[in-house]
Amino acid sequence: MNKISALIMVIIMTSVIADAQTSEKGVKLFDATGKDTVKLPSGLKYIVISKGGGIKVESGMKVTAHYTGYFEDGKIFDSSVERGEPISVPIGKGNVIKGWDEGITKLNVGDKARLLIPYYLAYGENGRPPIPAKANLIFDVEILKAEKIEGPVPFDVKGKDTITTASGLKYIMVMNSTGSSVKTGNTVKVHYTGYYTDGKIFDSSVERGEAFSFIIGMGQVIKGWDEGIALLKTGEKARLIIPYQLGYGENDYGPIKGKSTLIFDVELLDVK
Repeated sequence: MNKISALIMVIIMTSVIADAQTSEKGVKLFDATGKDTVKLPSGLKYIVISKGGGIKVESGMKVTAHYTGYFEDGKIFDSSVERGEPISVPIGKGNVIKGWDEGITKLNVGDKARLLIPYYLAYGENGRPPIPAKANLIFDVEILKAEKIEGPVPFDVKGKDTITTASGLKYIMVMNSTGSSVKTGNTVKVHYTGYYTDGKIFDSSVERGEAFSFIIGMGQVIKGWDEGIALLKTGEKARLIIPYQLGYGENDYGPIKGKSTLIFDVELLDVK
């Protein structure tokens, strides 16, 4: 799992940006003139710019959307529109900031809307570069697609041995293979589902339908992943049980609480 969550974990207002403004990046912001602003109990505000007429977005759906995120002074910090690549993320799973998880569920497919997100529903008091501390954020979003997704099925580990390494990492082999071994410096592609010890999922590439790639031994992932994935061969499946010392440590990290033992069901798809 990424140290910095792919998500948008990748991803309000006291003054409104001039409507139909075009940024220095050439992205045209929505025109909210005459549109009603709805304020929710959480403090989130949203403005529906235009109705799309598609199905309503529900928590747990995978949503594909275009967005432009900017500060209250109109400066853009991120835009899928500029890149020409919409994002696809599960909604209601903590993969995006709280303001997105709540706000997107107020919309339908085809809707264009502005989300006005107070800092405490975004990146909080500390921020996360390039987002400064206590930054209220504004997103112009267009919902392109929404679909229900089947939840990942936990691996069946009944009757299988649990092995503990010298570091404290535990793993259970679920499926063996004669595929390629992993060495430091290899790029690996992995499907995974991450669980808390109570069984609740906090992240899943399976759910997103997008495998995750990283370089082994370069510190791009938590220590338990660098060690655990290196134990596998292509085609193998395993459960990694990662103590907090090999995970995200003593402090909270996004949705991960400090000193959390994490469980990952992983499948090694490819090694290069």
